[in-house]
Amino acid sequence: MNPTLFDDQSPAWLRLPAEPGYHFEREGEAYRITIPGGVLYYAPHFFSEAVTRRLTDYLLANDDYDWASAPWADIDPATVHWQHIQWERHHIRLFGRQTPIPRFSAWYGDSGATYAYSGLRLNPHPWNEGLLYLKGEAERAAGAAFNSVLLNWYRNGEDAMGWHADDEPELGRNPVIASVNLGATRRFLMRRTRHKDHKWELPLTNGALLIMQGEMQHYWQHAIPKERKVSALRINLTFRNIR
Repeated sequence: MNPTLFDDQSPAWLRLPAEPGYHFEREGEAYRITIPGGVLYYAPHFFSEAVTRRLTDYLLANDDYDWASAPWADIDPATVHWQHIQWERHHIRLFGRQTPIPRFSAWYGDSGATYAYSGLRLNPHPWNEGLLYLKGEAERAAGAAFNSVLLNWYRNGEDAMGWHADDEPELGRNPVIASVNLGATRRFLMRRTRHKDHKWELPLTNGALLIMQGEMQHYWQHAIPKERKVSALRINLTFRNIR
């Protein structure tokens, strides 16, 4: 179905399907969006530009390259001396074959917070100062505790993430997941798991915080599609609680 503006008071980017079960409320500079089977808290500018710049410098700090100008599409992250985040090129099992994920990733958290998906098993690196700062901010906004974070670095618009739900057993029945976004604005697509033609989207902007709550992971999937016109990088951190 084609999404339409929910009402005349909606911001231009909020295009909720005009049918029962969809509602939004403003909370200062943020929005609480209710959808069938889930709730989202969306703050487009949760972090200031100055803070996002410092965070990006911290997360990409290394001894070998200028992160802003290096040709990352041609660089193996395993050969880089990273200062704070041990970025990796993970591989998942897809159609019986080991396939490289189209982005760089890293997994951090409490000891024992092991995460497994698509044949990939991630043991956490220990928390550092920058990640603990972001964790605290995410926990205060979500009203929930997190013990781990998955970092994804989209080097440009060619890097993407396919349709999926964060519904692994170790996340529990109705997980709360907080997503911090730094860098280029990317489209965050959502579709109903059983009605895949029912879609809508949000723009994940620099400094945005998106919190997914309720039964969303059971009834909805989400994705970050390729956008070939996007040349800038984006870093996404999804905080979660491994049980």
